[in-house]
Amino acid sequence: MSSDLSPSLISRWFNTPLWKRILFALVLGVIVGVIWGEGAQSIRWIGDLFIRAIQMVVVPLVFITIVAGVVSMGDPKRLGSLGIKTLALYMVTTLIAITIGLTLAALIQPGLGVDLSAAVPGTLQEPVSFRDQLMRIVPTNPIAALASGDFLAIIFFAILFGAGIISVGESGKPMADLMDSGAAIMLKLTGWVMEVAPFGVFALIAWVSGTQGVAALMDVIPLAGTATLAFALHFFLVYGGMMKFMLHLSPYKFFRNVKNAVLVAFSTSSSSATLPVTISVAEKNLGIRPVIASTVLPLGATINMDGSAIYVGVVSVFAAQAFGVDLTLVDYFIMAGATTLVSIGTAAVPGASVFLMAGVMATIGLSPVQIALVVGFVLPFDRPLDMMRTCLNVTGDLACATAVAKWENELDETTFNSANEMMDVKTGAGQ
Repeated sequence: MSSDLSPSLISRWFNTPLWKRILFALVLGVIVGVIWGEGAQSIRWIGDLFIRAIQMVVVPLVFITIVAGVVSMGDPKRLGSLGIKTLALYMVTTLIAITIGLTLAALIQPGLGVDLSAAVPGTLQEPVSFRDQLMRIVPTNPIAALASGDFLAIIFFAILFGAGIISVGESGKPMADLMDSGAAIMLKLTGWVMEVAPFGVFALIAWVSGTQGVAALMDVIPLAGTATLAFALHFFLVYGGMMKFMLHLSPYKFFRNVKNAVLVAFSTSSSSATLPVTISVAEKNLGIRPVIASTVLPLGATINMDGSAIYVGVVSVFAAQAFGVDLTLVDYFIMAGATTLVSIGTAAVPGASVFLMAGVMATIGLSPVQIALVVGFVLPFDRPLDMMRTCLNVTGDLACATAVAKWENELDETTFNSANEMMDVKTGAGQ
């Protein structure tokens, strides 16, 4: 009987949709972390190993899938049309996110009466100028860009490489076939890596809840509450409204279909680490064809940071209120513009936006010492908020990709509307 039990449990585990396994691991990780406390630090390596496995596939996946996607368009003119639509949509959703964050922070006033004198000043990262951001797009060495994981440079070179394959015609077909096969292989590897996601998620969440504690946010409840409310409003009203009124698709089905990516984003706090899962979810659950998923989503993971935009805006207003700086309407407009640039330049890795707030807060007259105090105040409590804003970033990428796919007639609505649990990202011998 015992010999039959183990295969039965293993079979049941792999037949359970991935999102349910990840959610179970997430809840269990919180419980274990709270009980175990600091001891949960000892299993963090399992989560780090999972993130390294995802990082192992993300760079080749981004390069190969973008090249394959560009080649599949067939017409370079279509690439320009697609790029304009994608960039415009990302910028509009980011602007809406900033507006929501600044408005709620102005109304709720989370910084009033907050004493930052006890905060340990944080280390500040110099803001990247707009000129430097533009220069980074064109790599001096594409191989070095691939090795260092410089996604803006990788995306730019991949688009040019794909356009070059199209332009040479028939002689480029062997390379086009190679990239197409490579994209299929990388997605298969992603599926294999995702099978260990529940274990990685368990370790990461146990570490966070054990070392920082769920009650850690008590010290920053007004700030955390304002940011969380802004995240929720943007998540349901903007993305849900986009599905319902702009695309005439079911918001419920969209949120149901993206849950795998959202759960992984929550546990990793990294848009780039989640990218392989995001692409799989887009193609298998939402019905977005590879020509769109492979071009729109890597760009979104690099420049579409709605969650970061909300957070940077809320924290900047919080800081102004804490230090008694009176903000005018012009100040809010300046912060909105600065936050747009900062959010685009935010690295898609955990905690990056905390160190990029200096540029925004400097626009409203805060001194370097005051900015360092604000960073020092929010940094110890940033991880749970980082998890939430990464969920928003990834959901925004998928929402915009769905919109572009719909406009380009590259959305399989039968797949999008399917309630079949097998559409969840899974792997197996028969797949």
